[in-house]
Amino acid sequence: MSGFGTRADTLNDMVKYRPRVADAELQDFMRIMGAVLIDGPKAVGKTATASQVANTVLRVDIDPVAQAALKTQPDRLFEYPTPILFDEWQESEPLWNLVRHAVDDHEGHGLYLLTGSARPRDTAKMHSGAGRIGRLRMRPMSLFESGHSTGAVSLAGLLQGEGPTSAPAVLTVPQLLERIVVGGWPEAIELHERDARNWVAGYLRNLGEADIPGMGPRRNPGNIARLLASLGRAVGTPLNRTALAAEVGGQGGPVDDSTLTNYLTALDRLMLIEPLEAWQPHMRSRTRLRTTPVHHFVDPSLGVGALGVGVQDLLADLNAAGFHFESLALRDLRIYAQALGVRFSSWRDTKLNHEVDAVLELPNGRWAAFEFKLGEGAVDDAAGSLTYFASKVDVERHGEPIALVAVTGGRFTYRREDGVLVVPLSVLGP
Repeated sequence: MSGFGTRADTLNDMVKYRPRVADAELQDFMRIMGAVLIDGPKAVGKTATASQVANTVLRVDIDPVAQAALKTQPDRLFEYPTPILFDEWQESEPLWNLVRHAVDDHEGHGLYLLTGSARPRDTAKMHSGAGRIGRLRMRPMSLFESGHSTGAVSLAGLLQGEGPTSAPAVLTVPQLLERIVVGGWPEAIELHERDARNWVAGYLRNLGEADIPGMGPRRNPGNIARLLASLGRAVGTPLNRTALAAEVGGQGGPVDDSTLTNYLTALDRLMLIEPLEAWQPHMRSRTRLRTTPVHHFVDPSLGVGALGVGVQDLLADLNAAGFHFESLALRDLRIYAQALGVRFSSWRDTKLNHEVDAVLELPNGRWAAFEFKLGEGAVDDAAGSLTYFASKVDVERHGEPIALVAVTGGRFTYRREDGVLVVPLSVLGP
């Protein structure tokens, strides 16, 4: 059969593939599911990862022959050697149900792969795919995947109650700030700071001028640029929608709430923001807890890129740099913990202003708490927040914490006398 379709091994020969944490999760899904959806933002490496296991690649967004076949002879698409990869499948939403039916009609597992960089709008015509299509999220590369962390301390091990090995950090604070600016984009991770900043600027410009306006009417590129910059300033904090609407509108006055919601919904559909929900645990004493999610980008480079700042700017404002370091650490923890089924949240006592940056809950109900501090001199503050929090959680309902961990930009890995583990981000891995 001929006419369209690309052999995956041809694509693999074009560029050397860097292994991803998600590779093992993909293999697990392919053993038990008929099809797997790999989604995530543009340029995170979904196609490269799926191509490692695909025998046929169909590029739905750019292949006119494949597009024509979808309209006239869709069954022909499923006659190629499996696994078949449908790249950017959301450009033809009927593909979802076609794949679902193909799984029913053909015996076997790991037959089809779908990759997409935007969530389609929910419609009644799209079946959930439950039991047929597994879902795998990909994010930009973690420090471990890009070769900037040794992985000597395993997050999975910490969540099993293991103590960390004595592992020295491999990145200094300026080097960590460079990783924040460069980000985890496979195309940019080896670029020098100046070139990486230009790459990220182009990515953001494309968002404002093409991707987001293309998702609906009345999406102003100037407003979008101001939105991204405002979100860059708000990293690591709950969003103030009133202030955000005013900043987005600029000199023209605040945008209305529905417009702001549409912009934020577009960013969510493009999988570029990942709010951290608030944890509402049972506490030993009455306390007023924050319920608003904390804002984070999927990659810290988006926040600093929208603000137009580089390493020297971050070094000059280490307080702001600390919030972007929080996003860097959270990105990596999400990647390392995904296969474990971990739920992420944060916690803040609004009355006393105590907070914990991330609470990780395992499917069995056990939990661990993490604080992120760029400077090793802030470890005492991090440990104080963690131990205070642990002392207030009702352990009869939630159990004792598996671990209390301060993830830092410092030099050393060790356990404090109060039981808090101190782990440099550049030694952490899956």
